[in-house]
Amino acid sequence: MRRAARRRTRSRTQRPETSLFGKPFDGGKRMDHGGPQQQQHHPMEQQHQPYNPQHPAMMRLYEVQKEVASLGPQVCTFSGLQNDRDYKRLERELTRLLLEVDQVDTEGKPELQGARKRAAQEVEGLLRYLEENATHPSRVAIEQLSNEARQLVDERVVAPQRAGGVAEINDELVDALQEIVLRLTQVKTEGRVPLRKARYRALTRLCAVQDVIEGRTQQQTLSLPLSGDTHEAVHCINQVMVKVSVARSQLVALLMGLSGRDSCAHLSRILTEMQVELDALDVSGNAAIRNYRKQVVEEINGLLKHLDLEGEGDDTRRYDLAQNNSIREIEAVRAHVSHLREGILRHCAMGDLGFRPKAELQGMLTHLDQVDTAKNPCIREARRRAVVEVQAVITFLDLREALARRQPGPNEHPSHRAVWLVLGSLSDLQAQVLGFDGKRVDKSYMMLEELLTKQLLALDAVDPLGDETTKVARKQAVKFAQNILNYLDMKTDEWEY
Repeated sequence: MRRAARRRTRSRTQRPETSLFGKPFDGGKRMDHGGPQQQQHHPMEQQHQPYNPQHPAMMRLYEVQKEVASLGPQVCTFSGLQNDRDYKRLERELTRLLLEVDQVDTEGKPELQGARKRAAQEVEGLLRYLEENATHPSRVAIEQLSNEARQLVDERVVAPQRAGGVAEINDELVDALQEIVLRLTQVKTEGRVPLRKARYRALTRLCAVQDVIEGRTQQQTLSLPLSGDTHEAVHCINQVMVKVSVARSQLVALLMGLSGRDSCAHLSRILTEMQVELDALDVSGNAAIRNYRKQVVEEINGLLKHLDLEGEGDDTRRYDLAQNNSIREIEAVRAHVSHLREGILRHCAMGDLGFRPKAELQGMLTHLDQVDTAKNPCIREARRRAVVEVQAVITFLDLREALARRQPGPNEHPSHRAVWLVLGSLSDLQAQVLGFDGKRVDKSYMMLEELLTKQLLALDAVDPLGDETTKVARKQAVKFAQNILNYLDMKTDEWEY
């Protein structure tokens, strides 16, 4: 029976998605504090000739509408996969409602048939939205990256610790995790709340693991001439440090879904007991030992703060960064940069080099440095991209000014002159790149990419003939051309926060 209903759901995918109220179903895109904006009036209020609301069929459709209203927000913010328990529950409930709507007897009356059709369309819309987000390529990509990080952490940190060994924490592991974080920030969400939420939750946990790994305190050995009692205190703190190391591994396992039977509440009790043990320790008034104990207590507190991530991601203000104050600051800077860039290009086209708002642009870089990213990788990436935009305009102005001031002497090395000719071409191309507003499939993009590549080849063909000045100039010109290419790629990679 359920399979028949699901086949019926797919067969109606071309129908307009409407609610019982006769309004389009928006698939959860209109959000207010994490839930869809539900209309609160009855399904037949917009009919010119309302049908009898006491009719058994209409009463049953009213009951379905209430259940749909309660399930809608859950569907529109569900960020998991098809094998998740909540997905199966929501699918089961919606399929049940669809079957109940099919069983409503309309007695062949058009008014009842219309109400039943709208009810079926709304339930089908929720089912479709639930399935689309759980199987969306971006959701699959998020899960694949999460699994990649999970496997890495399991091999390097969790498994060795459980086997009684030492976790393999080094720069290679830190760099590998950071690379996965960067790839996660580049996953497209198309503005869908469930995808944003899934990406945010994955990033939050992975960044927490990074923080736990990088913030560890090494066990200390104090070489001071201390009394036996004091040495006993150091021994006790070192024993706690061993427990902290185990707890750190347990926390990483929890964050990455490798915890087995461990729980946040259990680990929180263990860490709290360690704090009590340290508080009761007599450090004999020794400042060095007291500082050592303080470091360990701070590390325990650092672990405890990550134990509240179970509900992380339920607050739309966290994963819907369009409402984030830092993002708003960054977007304000980008809008101002865009305005200045247009003015600069307009003046350059007229041959006027007097418009040089370089001080204003430098002030924007200072402002961006002060933007609080709250350790959120998406905000960090948004800030980095804004900085690149500002720097691209500044380097364009600098090169234009250098070209205008250039006065080659009669004894200038031919190779050096050749580099400057390429720089002149690069300046013209950079003006086009700054003004480019298209996609990678556009012919103008491919033309710019090809022309920039030709300039790089021209620089490769320059033979310095042993002239050191030419070597330095060519190296700088190559870097400049590569930066323009990277900036063009950044403008067209359709990144979103």
